[in-house]
Amino acid sequence: MEGVAVPGERLGSTEDFTSGGGTYECDGYVYASVTGFVKKQASQKVGQPPTVRIVRNESQHLVLPEIGSTVTCKVTSINSNVCKASIICVGPVHVKDPFRGIIRKDDVRATEKDKVEMYKCFRPGDIIRAKVISLGDAQSYIMSTAENELGVIFAESEAGAAMIPVSWCHMQCPKTKVKENRKVAKVHN
Repeated sequence: MEGVAVPGERLGSTEDFTSGGGTYECDGYVYASVTGFVKKQASQKVGQPPTVRIVRNESQHLVLPEIGSTVTCKVTSINSNVCKASIICVGPVHVKDPFRGIIRKDDVRATEKDKVEMYKCFRPGDIIRAKVISLGDAQSYIMSTAENELGVIFAESEAGAAMIPVSWCHMQCPKTKVKENRKVAKVHN
């Protein structure tokens, strides 16, 4: 049970644990109310279950995505409605263990949302910059690339070369000159 928990994640039943800091009880279960490390502490009273609590700043190296955080992710899979990605950096800080995130079709662009085709925006292996818009559920953070500065920042072509952005929706292989569709992040000069 040790590890990282996010708000709303079930930590155990009230028969097994007493609710401590950063948790709450509901319908016979203890849930996390904040994001952080799960810690158990033995009870000093005989017969009472251990206390479970959430510790937010156990280490100065702990960085967790929050609403509004800009994150760097690696695309893991895509379907027609959702892009799944592993969050590898929060701001400029690399995270020890990647977090899961998703980008929904409606959160790819700010305009022409009905014309978004996920396969033309992202590909598995792409590195993207996104913004956390919701803590989601216990499974994934919900992210958006609906700003000019957000989107694909690195993609590898089929020839194995790092692709070059040529427009907001295309990247080009420097070897083969083949253009591929992507939701490209605006590069700051």
